[in-house]
Formats: sequence, C-alpha cells, structure tokens
Amino acid sequence: MKYLDRAQAGVCLAELLKEYNNRKDTIVLALPRGGVPVAYEIAMKLGLALDILIVRKLGIPGHEELAMGALASGGAVVFNDEIISYLQIPKSSIDSVIQSEQAELTRREHLYRGNKPFPSLGGKTIILVDDGIATGSTMKAAIIALQQKQPKEMIVAVPVAAPSTCDEIAGLVKMLICPLRPVDFQAVGLWYDNFSQTSDEEVIALLGG
Repeated sequence: MKYLDRAQAGVCLAELLKEYNNRKDTIVLALPRGGVPVAYEIAMKLGLALDILIVRKLGIPGHEELAMGALASGGAVVFNDEIISYLQIPKSSIDSVIQSEQAELTRREHLYRGNKPFPSLGGKTIILVDDGIATGSTMKAAIIALQQKQPKEMIVAVPVAAPSTCDEIAGLVKMLICPLRPVDFQAVGLWYDNFSQTSDEEVIALLGG
C-alpha cells in the first residue's frame, strides 16, 4: 500500500478520526511543512480548527545534525540532558543555539501565521499531525512541548511510521493513529507516489483556507 499524496493520506486519517467530528474542544495542529496538507484534509473533513506547531531542532555546535534538544511554538524548550552532560556543552553554547533557532522559529511563525496569536490549548483535545514519522525526535519534542500547555488529551495522527517508532510514540499520548506501519520502513517518502516538497506558499494558502 502507498498513498497517492499527502492530501489523500489526510482523507484516510480523517476516516479514522470521525469520533472527533465538529468537536468544539478539539484542534488539529500540523507540523510544517509536510504535515500541513495532511492536517488540512483532517480539519476540513471533520470541521475542526487548524493551526501549526513549529519545532526547531537544537543542534550540537559543530555537529548540527545531532540534537541536544528542541524548541517549539509557544516558547517551550526541551533538552536532552544526557547528551548535554556527556558532551559537557557549556550553557553559553546552548544559549547561543537557542537564540539562533528562536529567530528562525519566530520568522516562520510570522510567515505562516502572520499576526494571529498561538492558540490557547489548555483543556483542549489536540490532534497532532505530520506526513510520517522517521526517527521520532521531532514528534517527541512536539509532544513534550504541548504537554506544558496542559491539554485535555493528545492524539498523534500520521499516515506512516515504523512499528518500533509507533510503539514509542503511542506510549506518550492518549492515542496514535497510524494506518501504515511497514517493517521495511526506511523513509517516509517511499510510501507516497507523490512526495514533492511542500512550499511555504502552500502552507500559507492552506492555513488561510
């Protein structure tokens, strides 16, 4: 099984989330950029509010591909204390990375949201959406960040992820919706016929819709 594109994947997920149809206390949060077309279909089909949660990885100085934490919309910061302690990363270096990534997060927030404030999530049911989960680090950071907002419950809805990643994420939220869990996962894009990059313009258009 493969998805035609992100929109079709969103329609499939919406079918599995019908119990949340027209729920006023429920919001769909997309991880941009790829998660937005998926989340848009869920929100439209179920009559739910749609917004975004931007997560920026905090890379280790000199080895930026390795994460020592993450920064998320709404000001939440999550650290990997084990890595920071093991590598003895000084606070000044951590602060510098946070400052840099906060600037990029703010830029994207303004680009995608304009002057619209970050939504109030206290007591809400959050459906957190991406176009798939690879390592799970971004999704885990998003979940931890959202927990600080004291929602009523969290559901993660993704079209595809490896079985082991699903088990890990499922333990962090009320429910995980993931129809496709291939053992030979390899990469998210392999499970779509069309996995072209989602542009900033597309994200802005979908959020405006």
